[in-house]
Amino acid sequence: MLLCMKPDTNNIPTAQILIVDDEDSHAEVMAEALRRLGHVCTVVHDLNSAKDELEHGRFDLVVTDLVMDDEDDGQQVLATARQTQENAQTIMVTAHGDVPTAKQAIRGGAYDFIEKPLDLDNFRTLCSNALREVMLRSQNATLHERLDEQYGLEGIVGQSPAIRDLLVKIKQVANSNIPVLITGESGTGKELIAQAIHQNSPRTKRTFKPVNCAGLSEGILESELFGHVRGAFTNAERDRQGVFEFADKGTLFLDEIGDMPAAMQAKLLRVLESGEVVRVGANEPKHVDVRLVSATNHDLAKRVEEKAFREDLYFRIRGVELHLPALRERTEDIPLLVAHYIPKFAAQAGMEPPTVDQDTMLALQAYDWPGNVRQLINTVQQMIVVCDGQRLEPRHLPSEMRPTAGDSGSATQIKAGTSLDQLEKQAIREALRIHAGNREAAAKMLGIGERTLYRKLKEYGLK
Repeated sequence: MLLCMKPDTNNIPTAQILIVDDEDSHAEVMAEALRRLGHVCTVVHDLNSAKDELEHGRFDLVVTDLVMDDEDDGQQVLATARQTQENAQTIMVTAHGDVPTAKQAIRGGAYDFIEKPLDLDNFRTLCSNALREVMLRSQNATLHERLDEQYGLEGIVGQSPAIRDLLVKIKQVANSNIPVLITGESGTGKELIAQAIHQNSPRTKRTFKPVNCAGLSEGILESELFGHVRGAFTNAERDRQGVFEFADKGTLFLDEIGDMPAAMQAKLLRVLESGEVVRVGANEPKHVDVRLVSATNHDLAKRVEEKAFREDLYFRIRGVELHLPALRERTEDIPLLVAHYIPKFAAQAGMEPPTVDQDTMLALQAYDWPGNVRQLINTVQQMIVVCDGQRLEPRHLPSEMRPTAGDSGSATQIKAGTSLDQLEKQAIREALRIHAGNREAAAKMLGIGERTLYRKLKEYGLK
């Protein structure tokens, strides 16, 4: 969601709005009416231009004429908006004779319609109500995330499409016993996914046991997994059950399974195929019922090709593969993650949770995050420790994350195939949004003169 709250004007949301109307003067009147409320308006005059904006930009509200070059142009704008702008609302502008068609558009998903000639006060009120509906949807989505935290998906914070899709898949696989392989870079939170699978499964009241396979020798790992009997090796002074027995009827999470020694891979495969373990130094097998969830930061398919990982074991543990995206691939989740961890670390520090300066958040979203969510959590904790007021500012950031002079810090997401004109348009829209329509401040942020900005606004139909 692109909405941000202005500090004044009775909490009217500042939003990105697309205006589609083939009458230039009428489009300009609507844009000016909404710009006065602080909104950023993009104006286009035909269906193809509207589709281009909707496919490459992000909007909170679309205001479109119902009939333009063709009678169904407005309906096509609505259909495209519903496909490409998940959280946006659409308002139809219609002549009196087209009211039945406008009502049909509402049944097709439009928020409402308004008749020409426009009463600008009514028009502004209708747009504000639509934007508040967009905000309500976002707040409800956040509430559902908090409910998920209470009911088994704690720590998995995000609204990005990748995370939403992942949460759906977690709930789909949790009820079965199919093995799950979780892939992703270090620090992305693979153990949290494994815990969520366990907590949403019928095994939730039984044991969840994580084991890190990296850095353990074959002998130590074998004893850890399968257990041993007294005298099996030096210092084996008593019988000890392995984690397979310990996690019986529960879930076993094997982290960094791609680093498992080759000899242990064969022994693990045998256990998974038979459902039986034999303790080191013993002969009698013990039956175990364990749900296996594995994780790796390696490309296991490539390691199979390199003969570094057994192909038969790979297919055995990869009943379903869940991929966790790197944090740099879902930067829209960074504000949610920061907001999630600030109260925790503020409480530990015995202070009120501070707010986050806009430039600080932009810097966080612009950073590459090689350590992913783990690094972000550590960064938030560090910033809380050094914070000497009630706002987290760029000076509280680690030095490698602080924006340099002239750095706009924009974290606008770029889609593949986006043209240079669209990129420039996105940057201008983002700068105007951040500064609530203040053109002087936006020009300064973009590093261009006000005259240049005015020319660009006219060239791109921005208001």
